[in-house]
Amino acid sequence: MKPIGVTLIAVTALWLSCSVAHAGKAPDYLFNDSHFHLTNYVQEGTDIHAFMKIMGDAIGRSTLFGIPLQQTWSHGNSGDFAPSYYLQSDAPLYYYSFTDAHIAMAYRSLRPEEQRRLDPMITGFNPADMYAADHIRRVLQTFPGVFSGIGEFSIHKEFVSGKVAGETASLTNPALDRILDFAAEAGLVVILHCDIDMPFAKSNQEPVYLRQAIEVIGRHTQTTIIWAHMGLGRVVHPVQSQGTVEAGAGRVPNQLEIIERLLETPQLRHLYFDISWDEVAKYAVRSSETKQATARLLDRYPDRFLFGTDNVAPPDQAAQLRVFHLWDDIFAQVAPATSLAVRRGNYERLFDAAREKVRAWEKRNAK
Repeated sequence: MKPIGVTLIAVTALWLSCSVAHAGKAPDYLFNDSHFHLTNYVQEGTDIHAFMKIMGDAIGRSTLFGIPLQQTWSHGNSGDFAPSYYLQSDAPLYYYSFTDAHIAMAYRSLRPEEQRRLDPMITGFNPADMYAADHIRRVLQTFPGVFSGIGEFSIHKEFVSGKVAGETASLTNPALDRILDFAAEAGLVVILHCDIDMPFAKSNQEPVYLRQAIEVIGRHTQTTIIWAHMGLGRVVHPVQSQGTVEAGAGRVPNQLEIIERLLETPQLRHLYFDISWDEVAKYAVRSSETKQATARLLDRYPDRFLFGTDNVAPPDQAAQLRVFHLWDDIFAQVAPATSLAVRRGNYERLFDAAREKVRAWEKRNAK
């Protein structure tokens, strides 16, 4: 475990250096948003110019991506009802690659000073397809100067993975290795959604996807990977330590202990976690004990977490800020340097580095 004081001194120094480097920018933004969807499961959403107004003086910078999956409207399934969410229909989902062009063109419609506040991400690829890395390369070459990363894309996701037409994505598929290899080559930040466990898992078992996730992430040490939602979901609850795997095997670590072990692993220094989504917030703030435990973890590793909303096509600023304010009690408990790092500093550090690396790759590989 890291000494808390040393870590906080380092993060404070990092934040002060960032503040000097970015002198002249508004200092009072609440946060930078590491996880934001402009469009929904039928590729509809908030106009990009309206979104800039929603950001206003509350949100400094934001990732920008759609949703890579399109919900099929099957008349035989839902009749005249047009589903706009994956839980509203039994019809399949399919990958919608045009989302990347849509995001790129929306971004290009903004003024340069507005563009500097956004980090578009490539999402329109099938992570079970060995050609997925080629799609990402093609997008960078078609829209140079736009994208900073890839994701959010999903491997295991409750209720979604089973609905996707074609081969199911997995952590053991070499297509994922090709994607992560190319992300390292181009300098792209990766936002990966992978549930840590199956839905409705028993409390006395190791999360089923944990070891596979550690193995694939550990193979790609040159790739900056953000594990979305700390591996949690709507029904993928935090791991509870109420039993043992088998007699004499010892106690199963709980969710925060698992995260801390990953953060302590030297081979996973390139791994970060976002604390996006109101479903994640509800677990963190459900009791004084969970608030304190979460705050302690953030204070121990202030340079490894990023705040994000995981909002989808918000109608106004109040909707965009709702998830942020769910964390008010926890941000009030952590050290000021931790709060600044999680809310703003870590985003700037990772995405500023990605912008520089990706622009350099684009110059070297321009068509």
